[in-house]
Amino acid sequence: MVNIPALEQMNQILHILFIFLPFFWALGTLPPPDALFLWAMEQVLEFGLGGSSMSTHLRLLIMFIISAGTAVASYFIPSTVGVVLFMTGLGFLLSLNLSEMVHRVGTKSNALSSGSEIRFTWREYLFYSVVLVLALLETGLLHHFASFSQISRNSPQAVVGYTLMILFIILWILKEIQSIYIFGIFRNPFYPKDVQTVTLFLEKQTKLMKIGVVRRILINLVSPLAMIAFLSLDSSLQRLHSVSVSIGFTRAFRMVWQNTENALLETVVVSAVHLLISNTDLWWSRSLDTGIKLLLVGIMRDRLIQFITKLQFAVTVLVASWTEKKRRKSATTLGVLNIVFSPFVLVFIVLSTVLSSPLVPLFTLPLFLVGFPRPIQSWPGVVGTTACVCADTVYYYQMVPGLTTALQSAMAAGSLGLLLPGSHYLGRFQDRLIWIMILECGYTYCCVNIKGLELQETSCHTAEARTVDEVFESAFEQEEYVKLCSINEHFGNVLTPYTVLPVKLYSDARNVLSGIIDSHDNLKEFKGDLVKVLVWILVQYCSRRSSMLENVHKTESKGKASLIILPALNTEPQTESPEDTDSLNSENLDDWSDDVFGEEPTIKTGKDEKDQLKVLPGINLPIPGSVESQNVDSHSTNTVTEKSLYQAVALGYPAIDKGKQETMAYIPLMEFSCSHSHLLSLPEEWMSNCLPNSKMKEMSSLFPEDWYQFILRQLKCFPSKENASNVVEEIAKDRVLKDFYVRAVMTCYFSFWGGDSMIPSPGHILRVYSGVLPWSLALDWLIEKPDLFQLALKAFRYTLKLMIDKASLGPIEDFKELINCLEKYESDWYIGLVSDEKWKEAVLQEKPYLFSVGYDPNMGVYTGRVLTLQELLIHVGKLNAEAVRGQWANLSWELLYATNDDEERYSIQAHPLLLRNLTVQAADPPLGYPIYSSKPLHIHLV
Repeated sequence: MVNIPALEQMNQILHILFIFLPFFWALGTLPPPDALFLWAMEQVLEFGLGGSSMSTHLRLLIMFIISAGTAVASYFIPSTVGVVLFMTGLGFLLSLNLSEMVHRVGTKSNALSSGSEIRFTWREYLFYSVVLVLALLETGLLHHFASFSQISRNSPQAVVGYTLMILFIILWILKEIQSIYIFGIFRNPFYPKDVQTVTLFLEKQTKLMKIGVVRRILINLVSPLAMIAFLSLDSSLQRLHSVSVSIGFTRAFRMVWQNTENALLETVVVSAVHLLISNTDLWWSRSLDTGIKLLLVGIMRDRLIQFITKLQFAVTVLVASWTEKKRRKSATTLGVLNIVFSPFVLVFIVLSTVLSSPLVPLFTLPLFLVGFPRPIQSWPGVVGTTACVCADTVYYYQMVPGLTTALQSAMAAGSLGLLLPGSHYLGRFQDRLIWIMILECGYTYCCVNIKGLELQETSCHTAEARTVDEVFESAFEQEEYVKLCSINEHFGNVLTPYTVLPVKLYSDARNVLSGIIDSHDNLKEFKGDLVKVLVWILVQYCSRRSSMLENVHKTESKGKASLIILPALNTEPQTESPEDTDSLNSENLDDWSDDVFGEEPTIKTGKDEKDQLKVLPGINLPIPGSVESQNVDSHSTNTVTEKSLYQAVALGYPAIDKGKQETMAYIPLMEFSCSHSHLLSLPEEWMSNCLPNSKMKEMSSLFPEDWYQFILRQLKCFPSKENASNVVEEIAKDRVLKDFYVRAVMTCYFSFWGGDSMIPSPGHILRVYSGVLPWSLALDWLIEKPDLFQLALKAFRYTLKLMIDKASLGPIEDFKELINCLEKYESDWYIGLVSDEKWKEAVLQEKPYLFSVGYDPNMGVYTGRVLTLQELLIHVGKLNAEAVRGQWANLSWELLYATNDDEERYSIQAHPLLLRNLTVQAADPPLGYPIYSSKPLHIHLV
């Protein structure tokens, strides 16, 4: 073997190559072993076995092994019909998203999901089963009964080839008219001319959606069956036990389903070449079977597309360097060098195309190197596991489900163009930027990763975001001034507009409150409205609380549960807004009394109850409205002492020094005059008083008794509708109940101002809105009652929102309108601070409206922020995939090989033409910093 010439030449070449290996390593051209291994598997799976790059490395490995096993197994099947049926069936099954389907069925069976979801899953299974049976019948019958001969203009295979050509032209036309630009250059005359509002856009898009349905039927049913007919009639299948036949046709029968549009293009090219070349002595016709021809055409198609996009990227980098003023002098020199050495630049582009590796512009300057081959994902690790989470991440969490649904419709209709793994799309709405990457494609499904970029815009971020807005506005928002067949003004940009997606998300509106929050008249009305809102909040809270107690008593009386863990004082029903759900720690209660006024029987805790409570010794079981009573001795566990009853309602009496509690004077027990007043009773701890009686009497004049009476008449918490009006009248006449509300409301009211009766300043309003109250005796009293503090703070915030609404929409006419307004705040609004955790909860719960107030120190003005949940349009464009891969490869090279860890490094500086800063942001951490990154999302396109 020493004298073999080929080995001697290889020995010489490797000696020369090994000398340059350190140089290649320093330039980042040598791939790491894991990247090389995954890249090789992807290339073989996609081009040799007809598969697709996968969303995870584990899926890639499993799919590679199964696909390779399929090709090997087909080699040993003796019957031609058996081979065809085997390739057709396995090609169809492997192109499905089987793992996700099994996961969905398993999840639904375990979670006992709704019947509609289960029926949808069975419809999918029925559809796939019918398609598989049709494909197997077609390929088996055609292959069995057809007479095989060399292809000619009148042969059955040639007729199918003509059909495929017509089908390809139709599908290409249907796809192009779905997006706003044809070839990314010429404006589509069929695209809706008004995309300003969702309703108008959806009305005008109806015809395109119908065309999209036709296109989807042609892709999912007609095209695969037609291509299977073409392959089944091929005479090459007669040559069994051939490696080329096994590999070529295994790939061909798989591609029919895995990537139908590309497979159709390849089949049309091979069929056209068959018809054009009549000489059978050529190498193409003599030495290659149809499967290998399709494989070669597929590789050439992919590499040609890569070469064009890389060339566009190289030209864009050259132009971008020239248009950047700060670098124009150095760019002039580099531009001249690129022109002079253009053959070498083309060699680099061709080499990176052949290797399917990124073209690396060093520091995003026109200095090009060939990056090391790497898989489509570009980064090691699982997609969606890392992101720089911040307060704004929640907005992307909320919008992704709706965005996924919109992407499903757009992808099925063809509005996003040809779906290929490694494609990148950019969505824009207000201050949000959505980065969409396609990870995996198959038959009737697509797997994507969605990333959200930061909302706090830096100067670099703002410059490029402005360019993105200009690109989309020129395409979508200036239709009345654009000619019917205009040209894309931003053709040289790496971003090409495609379509708009209707998505349910929050629009963010910010306005200046000057003239409203600083108006003397508005602030004067604010103090009067605050008392009314406090009364309404407390009455509503107590009525809901009493309803909960009634439900608890009914459950106890039925004896359905041996142990009932009752809610704490501040627990609300599930329909209550999240701001009312702060927990309150309560003391251990030895005895329980439902009502201190004797309206309900005392719950006795005998031996059985004690034994039950021992099961959960660490859990306190407070009943709202109950009185903590102390045992007289160790044996009397069901006696409520008279002293505890007096202590519960000791209002306004001075504190007793420690050690003198036994000599405390009792006060007469205050009883409700109405037997139903307990339905609206305040918690006992709220009934104490911290203000002098003289101050309380002075402030009692501010209590709106007519408003209090009106609220009571609107309640619906009474036991029966027959005597509800009589009950209301009795409760309204109960002076004791009213006095309790007067003391609680006015104490909360006093705590907001700290004893200052003057008109408050806007700064004071903002501080209290933020939860910073001035110190007073009432504040200490209020802080000890967290649930009451939260209710009072909510009332204050509602009042501020009411003041702004009255100033902008007009005054409130009567009590009925005021109640309707407050009820709307309660059900449809979250009014609080952006920094609150409950703000995030409200976003995820999709509250229709969110409101907050702040202060802009730069402008010196008070601002209001309103988030409105509605269906809005997101502009979506396709990015040059090679530009993204090249900039990501440069980022990796710069940080790992050039060790440039400067926070202001050149690669993250803004460049509108390349979208350099946004592209770097979208890279996976730690190299990039998206604030949201989804796990692989499987979108079904049936």
